[in-house]
Amino acid sequence: MSSDDEPTPGFRARLQERPTLRRAYRIGVAVVGGLVLIAGIIAIPYPGPGWLIVFGGLAILASEFDWARRVLHYARGKYDAWTDWLDRQSLLVRVAVLAATGLIVMATLYLLNALYLVAGWVGLERWTWLQSPLFG
Repeated sequence: MSSDDEPTPGFRARLQERPTLRRAYRIGVAVVGGLVLIAGIIAIPYPGPGWLIVFGGLAILASEFDWARRVLHYARGKYDAWTDWLDRQSLLVRVAVLAATGLIVMATLYLLNALYLVAGWVGLERWTWLQSPLFG
């Protein structure tokens, strides 16, 4: 077997050979994974893929960090348990959970001044009660 036939080391092996590059890579994974995770947490109560984004952020972090791998496994289990529990509940409980989620969404939109912003778009800026106390 000639030296040309030797397999080239993989990406992770090359990272292990260069500690500075490995540290920079881990920092990059931490930053990107952390940002995706934060975006997912913010998106959870809103319609759309909030939990998928959370799990994506954890998966990015889990590619480099053992603690994130454990959290990802734990969070998946809790998410599955929650959805299984919700599936077993009556329609009344499901509607109550949906209403609570809707209230959380409306409260955050109010606090972020999104309701007043949209009111201004449709000519209702005189409805000052929609203005957030945080951005008043």
